[in-house]
Amino acid sequence: MTNDLSLAQNHAFDLARTLMVPVTLFEIDGEIGVMPSAEYDGDEDAIIHEYDPFQYGPAH
Repeated sequence: MTNDLSLAQNHAFDLARTLMVPVTLFEIDGEIGVMPSAEYDGDEDAIIHEYDPFQYGPAH
């Protein structure tokens, strides 16, 4: 987990594109975390953003 939102956003987007699965960026107790969306079962209010690699189109 990290406190740097900008860094977490970049890593979340890269992780989604690498794994080709949606990932969830969330914040709990002032800490920011990233995990595959299928595995996230936490508080919906803690979600900052969900990155879907298919939402942005092809890489080229």
